[in-house]
Amino acid sequence: MMTLAGCSDSEVGDVSLGLFTTKDIKIDALQDPIVTGVTCHISSIEANLDLSDPSDSSIACRQTGPITAEMLEAIDKSDSGEVIFKKSKSVFFKNMKLRRIYDADSKTLIYLSYSTKETSGSYKHSLSTVPLWETLAFKKPAYYQ
Repeated sequence: MMTLAGCSDSEVGDVSLGLFTTKDIKIDALQDPIVTGVTCHISSIEANLDLSDPSDSSIACRQTGPITAEMLEAIDKSDSGEVIFKKSKSVFFKNMKLRRIYDADSKTLIYLSYSTKETSGSYKHSLSTVPLWETLAFKKPAYYQ
């Protein structure tokens, strides 16, 4: 599992929220460590002078290279999937995590970005999917042949 720091090599964007605020939108590009043909872009708020960053995040994942059957063989296929990235969002143990889950029925990879601390009565989360249709990992059902 990869842990991201505040000024990590994965940061591809930094947008200021204004002159009178210390908050910025940070955008990280993260390549799946096992399914290397998938790249996820996650945006989140970083509050430079606060002890805790807001929990909101947004995620978009796309196929950016080959996805093979061997890659799929190597991933966790349990219902809860596996955490593939983690970023600290607070000195009080709040983290933003990225979890990969495999939906075998629709042959789709699901990427879930979520906060580990409840904020304003809910856990903040965002979801993106990468269908495996027409990738090297996709096996056509018998009725397609």
